[in-house]
Amino acid sequence: MINLQQAFQKVSDAGEFLQFSKIEKPLHRRRDIAAFLLLDKLVPDGDTDIVEGASHDVVWLSINVEKLAEVATEADILYLYRCGIRLGEDTLEMFT
Repeated sequence: MINLQQAFQKVSDAGEFLQFSKIEKPLHRRRDIAAFLLLDKLVPDGDTDIVEGASHDVVWLSINVEKLAEVATEADILYLYRCGIRLGEDTLEMFT
């Protein structure tokens, strides 16, 4: 099980936010869709939408972060962070 807070802090400290061009083989050419595809692969939940809500410049995602912590690797977190995904207080967020 990975500590999501530490993993996101590590990639933040390394300056990897929105470094989508560094991903060698993204799952899609658009960073938001690439992130959604990886999240669906890691925490499949076909009964709900990935987008839970949105505001002016942030989209909240309906991904169970506890389940994500059980299966994600540091490489997965780096990938997501490069796509623009951040860890909020109790949810994942994507800034637009």
